[in-house]
Amino acid sequence: MAQKENHHKVVTFGEVLMRLSPPGYRKLVHSDILEYYFGGTEMNVAASLSRFGVHAQQITNVSDDLVGDAAISVMRGHGIDVSEVNRVPHPLGLYFLETGSGMRASRIAYNRLYGAFAHIRPEMVDWEHILRDADYLHWTGISPAISEGAYQTLKEGLEAANRLGVTVTADPAYRSNLWQYGRNGTEVLRALVANSHILIGGVNEINEILETDFDHSKDGFVSACKQLQDDCPNITKVFDKVRTGLSASWQKVYGHAWTGDEYISGEELEIAQVVDRIGTGDAFAAGVIYGLIHFEDRDTLRFANAACALKHTIPGDANLVSVEEVLEVMKGNTGGRIKR
Repeated sequence: MAQKENHHKVVTFGEVLMRLSPPGYRKLVHSDILEYYFGGTEMNVAASLSRFGVHAQQITNVSDDLVGDAAISVMRGHGIDVSEVNRVPHPLGLYFLETGSGMRASRIAYNRLYGAFAHIRPEMVDWEHILRDADYLHWTGISPAISEGAYQTLKEGLEAANRLGVTVTADPAYRSNLWQYGRNGTEVLRALVANSHILIGGVNEINEILETDFDHSKDGFVSACKQLQDDCPNITKVFDKVRTGLSASWQKVYGHAWTGDEYISGEELEIAQVVDRIGTGDAFAAGVIYGLIHFEDRDTLRFANAACALKHTIPGDANLVSVEEVLEVMKGNTGGRIKR
């Protein structure tokens, strides 16, 4: 497996949130203690990439108070470049998580619509400066759903990335409950994907963007990818994670991809004891970006899936594993033997 040894920079754009959870598998009504983590889907990608040795820079707003101080400290602890993070007089977004177990699903409630990131505006971000030495810009469908300012800021970022030759990776997750400021989410995401190059998603996301009804078979996935490329010619490749949930505690994941002229798929990995499902898709996305830098497409898919599987074993939002740990799983070492 040939690996390139080059320095690369990835820029991520999105909200940083504080996550509050009762300890263990308790429900909120059963606990008077809350544990907290800092995360957010794009920050999770940046944290993972930074731990893989990639220069990852987060573009966001955080609150100008002790909570924002803590968020920046945590990002720095992950190795994320926070030099362009804005401090604003608005509270950091929150979300509350009850972790499920067995047949009981996890539940999440968000408090983010009026937070610090919702107040970001294009004039706060100097994209030409930030992207001049970048190789990748990563975004998700959550960011443009938060506010008009977040949408316009991202739109200008994608335009700058295309002018500067920066590869844009898109995870266009559609969350209908977030689109509260008057924009049509489907139309916005379609336009933003058209200015992107790598799609991290599958049939569900493509159906949302194109308003199609492709099925989830192999042929349906390939047909959806081809239709996406017809409608959005800048898209060169599609990487997708497929999940089978036997219960909240027992999951299976595998990846498949369309490379532009070939369908590829990887082996399924089973996680029989899920510790934390939050951030597993972000771990897959980070694995795809790292793989695009270092590997061929087939090993990129395998690396991303292994990273995703490992995140199920890590508490919190960020995937705290190393490249070496991911490569071990890729080699088939999934027995969990103690390393001495």
